[in-house]
Amino acid sequence: MKSIVDIFTELGARLGQIPQGVVRQAVEQNGWFCHVDTAMEALCSQMLDRAKLEQWLSAYDILPHTPKRVAIIMAGNIPAVGFADLLYVVASGNIPVVKYSAKDRVLMNYIVEQLQSIEPQLVIEQYNEHSQVDAVIATGSDSATLHFRSIFGDIPALIRGSRHSVAVLTGSESEQDMAALSADIFTHCGLGCRNVSLIFAPHDFELNLRVPDMPQGYKNNYRHARALMSLQGRTFTDCGGALIVESGAEFPRSISCINICRYSDLQQVYSWIADNRNRIQCVVSDGKSVPNSVKFGQAQIPALNDYADDVDVMKFLLSLQ
Repeated sequence: MKSIVDIFTELGARLGQIPQGVVRQAVEQNGWFCHVDTAMEALCSQMLDRAKLEQWLSAYDILPHTPKRVAIIMAGNIPAVGFADLLYVVASGNIPVVKYSAKDRVLMNYIVEQLQSIEPQLVIEQYNEHSQVDAVIATGSDSATLHFRSIFGDIPALIRGSRHSVAVLTGSESEQDMAALSADIFTHCGLGCRNVSLIFAPHDFELNLRVPDMPQGYKNNYRHARALMSLQGRTFTDCGGALIVESGAEFPRSISCINICRYSDLQQVYSWIADNRNRIQCVVSDGKSVPNSVKFGQAQIPALNDYADDVDVMKFLLSLQ
């Protein structure tokens, strides 16, 4: 059997030239998938690069063991969002038993087909209600997590619900920084847990965002949010595709709204982030002002060790040995 690094490096080469027919099918299945190529580029550059794979794997002691069957219940909010968990389970020497999201079946089917073409001995099974599994990784809405906990309560489980991402501005950001922040906000239509939806900014900072062309579902959400807030008499700034709302440190309820919280003391922002870490997926800044943050434009390009919910998935999987 080929090495893990060889298998996934070859997959990166194939996904770097993903047939546009597959992309079109994915978009036909899910009209929100307007950034499939962006998602594939992120996977190839960060998770399927030979040197990065080798460096990442070197941090773990993966010993020979009897493989465990690990269910992966995938989300489908952004293209191939469940891929990282598939990679982790395979890399840990376990057997993935995969339940695709109905919203992302085309892309994940294609990826699994390519993996099994690259290495026919690689076992990847499909999950159904009768599947016998030893552990589970499940991602979904907060209500879905309650269901997952009820049906997987007797086995090791890594269950993820909703999270949000924030940006911290100092007032010295360049036009390039703001363009990159716009990508952090609007790539994947604001549907991902790494999409910035709450911005901390100084009192005198004027937030200018460029809203790209969005799919019809997003435009409908924007129009509905604008009409509702107008009826409620709430104050907002219309960016011509998104609404900026002056608020406290709270996350918006609509994907077309970006909340902005004004601050006088950065230390207060640090404290809020620390207190709310279990609700936050990603913090974006200039990369210097805020500890453990990613630079503008990098929110949608997670590295291999940018584990969701700050839980090391490989440690979880290796603990099953």
